[in-house]
Amino acid sequence: MYSKIRRILAFLSIVGLTLLFLDFTGTLRHWLGWMAKIQLMPAVLAVNVIVIVILAVLTLLLGRVYCSVICPLGIFQDFVAWLRRRFSRKKARHYSYSKPLTWLRYTILAIFVAAIIAGIGSLVALLDPYGAYGRIATTLFQPLWQWAASGAEAVAEHYNSYAIYSTEVWLRSLPVLIIAVVTLALVAILAWRGGRTYCNTICPVGSFLGLLSRFSLFRFKFIPEKCISCGKCERSCKASCVDFKRHHVDYSRCVACGNCQEACAVGAMKLRWAYGKDEAPANEPAPERPIVVDKGKRAFLISGAVALAGAAMAQTKKTVDGGLATIEDKKIPPRKTRVLPPGAVSARHLAQHCTGCQLCVAECPNQVLRPDNGLLTLMQPMMGYERGDFCRPECTRCGDICPTGAIMPLTRDEKSALKIGTAVWVMENCLPLNHKTGKGDAVECGNCARHCPTGAIRMRPMNANKEDSPLIPFVNEERCIGCGACESVCPARPFTAIYVEGLDTQHNI
Repeated sequence: MYSKIRRILAFLSIVGLTLLFLDFTGTLRHWLGWMAKIQLMPAVLAVNVIVIVILAVLTLLLGRVYCSVICPLGIFQDFVAWLRRRFSRKKARHYSYSKPLTWLRYTILAIFVAAIIAGIGSLVALLDPYGAYGRIATTLFQPLWQWAASGAEAVAEHYNSYAIYSTEVWLRSLPVLIIAVVTLALVAILAWRGGRTYCNTICPVGSFLGLLSRFSLFRFKFIPEKCISCGKCERSCKASCVDFKRHHVDYSRCVACGNCQEACAVGAMKLRWAYGKDEAPANEPAPERPIVVDKGKRAFLISGAVALAGAAMAQTKKTVDGGLATIEDKKIPPRKTRVLPPGAVSARHLAQHCTGCQLCVAECPNQVLRPDNGLLTLMQPMMGYERGDFCRPECTRCGDICPTGAIMPLTRDEKSALKIGTAVWVMENCLPLNHKTGKGDAVECGNCARHCPTGAIRMRPMNANKEDSPLIPFVNEERCIGCGACESVCPARPFTAIYVEGLDTQHNI
């Protein structure tokens, strides 16, 4: 019963969290947003004391049940292991006990903690299991979801229904895509070969919870007098932490899945009070066992991830003007300072709290958020207006959905008064100064002024003493909030005549 309940909860957990990442309509965040906030690293970075205490108490009671029921990357490994049991030719022997790589586990944990203290956000994001799964779901799974929505939209439109709508799929960041593919391949291969190898060798969250689980009150323990040494418990242990010959369980690696208890036909393995009758001493040397390397079929996992990457990279879409000429795509302007999402406070705050999960990027309805490609800021969200819409003052979705506090929640009034950047006019690119009509007059534009939601841009004659002087934009920096409306609607190509320069620290106007 324990194993069945755990599987049901794990299934609901990973399905709900995956749907949260896949949803580009923003409707599921109202019901499923809490699932991201109960993850351990987001709770720690957001200083969510209630969630941290609950997870710590849960671990001290039942061990690393968090890894089996709540962590999406852990549940994903269980799914891959299930595929192996279903399709692998070597079904007679699944797993075997292996010695823990203690030095590797705690070295990575020490590096992870040091990165958190030093504010090295890229390294924290790379090692965090929640962030890793978020990147996989957003970068690899979401495009499939969007393409499926596009197909469903076409079918619904054929029947005069507009209840389903699609969105454009485009490559937001090549480095993040590569990281997601490599992470997926690494986790899938390790899970295919050894179950929870990634959890018990690389994952710093698993190593930390392993320290707490040594003191758990309830554990899966041997009843030596009932054991017939059949080895079923060891073969079913995906964490490779059960040694039936010594009646020993390594609780720092045990993820409390209950597979050993389910496999035992004589009731020799039970979830029991930890401080009752102990199993046989664990300090006896274990007999040497040959290392069995499984060379089963796993190439489809890698090829599938590469195919998804290739499909995302290959997708291109041309925009035409009236069907007569192809409009050249805009290029990212050379900003001196990146534009941070509203509520990110500062570059330092974002680096100290962001796990690079890409949930804000996936949820952005205007497609202005994308991952940063900088070495020290890799995978952190930043603003870009060269594609999609602008950051509308009434939209607060990224701050509402962020589970780590990297993007603080804002009200509509607070966001409308928050300055995240300043518009900068580039004279060399402005159409009125560089293009003439057929009669030789200057081209009139003014898009930036007409679409500025704060009225920070006004059109003025370049030379007040000449009546035919072209009108050019003038930016009132005190009123500009950096929403990017001007940059988004500027018709100049490939570089716009006006763009937003970011701020190191955001402030109210």
